[in-house]
Amino acid sequence: MEKTRENNLKQARTIQIWNVIYDVIEVVVSLIAGITANSSALIGWALDSTIEVISAATLGWRLHGELKGIDEEKVKRRKKITLYVIAASFTLVCLFISYDSISKLINKETASWSTLGLIILLVSLVVNPILIYFKRKYGNKLDSPALLADAKDTFICLYQTVVVLIGLLLVNWMGWWWADPVAALLIVPWAAKEGWEAYNKANDINYKIAQND
Repeated sequence: MEKTRENNLKQARTIQIWNVIYDVIEVVVSLIAGITANSSALIGWALDSTIEVISAATLGWRLHGELKGIDEEKVKRRKKITLYVIAASFTLVCLFISYDSISKLINKETASWSTLGLIILLVSLVVNPILIYFKRKYGNKLDSPALLADAKDTFICLYQTVVVLIGLLLVNWMGWWWADPVAALLIVPWAAKEGWEAYNKANDINYKIAQND
């Protein structure tokens, strides 16, 4: 393996490690805030962060395997698995958000104010653009569809952060009880699109199965 690619792989792996650490914190804080405030948007956002943890960890596993010098066919297999995990993760997010948000719209459930939720949303507005930048940078350098797809996943999380923040503020300032579940539902089309793209990219990857695998 050439030195430049090895260094890029190490940097990309480090990014994924920090991504996992931050997202675990984000999941815990946003779940506590969402459950306490009965907020579909915050809970959905927490679930998306859970998916981020899964996809980042899976991608880190794939990058680590390439660094350790596994053969090209195994690298392809790990790329394929990573993309399938990302696609499945998006699907789960879409299903939960749709069910939870529609249920709360039907029942006219109102979310309450959450200072904790506001804090973690604002922190994410700073952290996620940094993660997106470096994922795209090394995704392009390594020609990695999985890393670029993961960058899109993080971008959706950033978009979701803005939407959830607006919903939270509208509920508190304007008294619009429906703003929270509607904010959550606005995430679904983006997540569905990116999940479908990751699935198609996974299908395009072909590899040979070794007898000892």
